[in-house]
Amino acid sequence: MGLWEKYVVPPLVSCACSTKPIMKQRAKVVPRARGKVLELGCGSGTNFDYYSQQDVERLYALEPSGGMIKRAQKKAEALGWRDRIEFMEAGAEAVPLEDNSIDTVIITFVLCTIPDWEGALSEARRVLKPGGEVLFSEHGLAPDEGIAKWQRRIEPVWKPLAGGCHLTRDTGQMLTGAGFALEGMETMYLPKTPKIAGFVCWGAARVA
Repeated sequence: MGLWEKYVVPPLVSCACSTKPIMKQRAKVVPRARGKVLELGCGSGTNFDYYSQQDVERLYALEPSGGMIKRAQKKAEALGWRDRIEFMEAGAEAVPLEDNSIDTVIITFVLCTIPDWEGALSEARRVLKPGGEVLFSEHGLAPDEGIAKWQRRIEPVWKPLAGGCHLTRDTGQMLTGAGFALEGMETMYLPKTPKIAGFVCWGAARVA
């Protein structure tokens, strides 16, 4: 890991993923989490403000970066959530949880960076209980060809600067291809955000 990835990328990503438009997106899905919850890529704990302490029994916060986990632990302590959150330093491609053990999987602005996204979604399917739900909000490939063309052009330069973030992943196709059925996916361009990085989708999915 180079100096850029170790010291610059974590705070840069935390800042980029906590802008006002993106926080509004998180607020659309995270409060709907119920029961035992797995969050893929908790980062610095950006979503923690939006979980319902009445509805969440246990939160398993998965994050491959030890530096990010330290930030998230501080956030959990400040919110009084420390005893209800179990931090797991691991990648989403190998979730250290039992089969059929999770009620809700939260996926927010992480599918763009996970190298093996197919493995991550396969793991989400594995740990979900029958009837369990994936709640997601992601950015990705724009439906307008002019914007999509620029996304494809910029992505090779964008990825190393933004911690491996892809601009051209299609979240809806990724979920359905991984065996999920979408339940009411919505889309929009984020306000005050460059369109190459501002096309978002959000909603819920269950195992098909």
